[in-house]
Amino acid sequence: MPEKADKEKKNTTTFGSETEFDGVLEFKDKLIITGKFTGKINAPTGNLEIAKNATCNVENITASSIVVSGTVKGNMNASERVEICSGSIVESDITTARIRIANNVDFNGQVSMLEKEPEVNLFSVASSEFKQAMIIHSDVIK
Repeated sequence: MPEKADKEKKNTTTFGSETEFDGVLEFKDKLIITGKFTGKINAPTGNLEIAKNATCNVENITASSIVVSGTVKGNMNASERVEICSGSIVESDITTARIRIANNVDFNGQVSMLEKEPEVNLFSVASSEFKQAMIIHSDVIK
């Protein structure tokens, strides 16, 4: 049982408020930026949090989830979700499956929503099961 807990445990890295990073950044687990970042972030399986006083000027951010409480200028792509918290300043075109924008946010950009396909293999289920999966999927999209 302890082995399973270790596998589920994710590393969290924090860039402190005095940290300034310029370049390409890749990670797998969780990153919290509280300082300044300039460049590109590529973390398709990672979770990114941009803290209240943090500033990110990026070419592009790719992550599983992105939570913004600070300032972001540059495009964001999140396969799962983007959350923009109250007091944030965001200049970005966003592509994501789910988005939440709080009140009191300065947002300039466009949002494109990803559609998730039903998790059913067309060739391995009976037509009635596939039809039911499509009905459930269409209810979720509406």
